[in-house]
Amino acid sequence: MNLSEYIKKKNGVPIGHSNSLRNNLQRSLGAKNFSAFWNFWNPIFGYYLGTKIFKPLKKVFIIEVAVIFTFIFCGLVHDLVTTLIREKISLFFTVWFFVMGFFVAISKQINYDLSHIKWILRALVNLSIIGICLLLTIYLNLIFKFY
Repeated sequence: MNLSEYIKKKNGVPIGHSNSLRNNLQRSLGAKNFSAFWNFWNPIFGYYLGTKIFKPLKKVFIIEVAVIFTFIFCGLVHDLVTTLIREKISLFFTVWFFVMGFFVAISKQINYDLSHIKWILRALVNLSIIGICLLLTIYLNLIFKFY
């Protein structure tokens, strides 16, 4: 599957369509669980992470470990950008994405399904998990000084 096909599958519309952002937010925030949230979030970046990082890693590791390493890589990319802008090394996003990857791995293991509840409640659950991961990262940063 190429990038255009992948984006159409994830967003329901072709790349560049006027409803692309709306569909992306609606599908990701209203996903049935935290793992599904990440399947819809940022389909362009997700396509490359999935094909270039996750697929090779899952040949070597169990899926949950491959997911966590993929999230760590994604965090490193975000930190590279912030490090270049700030001109100071930071690992904040790496830690945050590690924590979120851990939560994704857990949600894959327990395979919960919130599709039976209203969209707004699913969105609140997914956003709450992101917020909890952020708070854990801030707490860990206070202890270990990642940036």
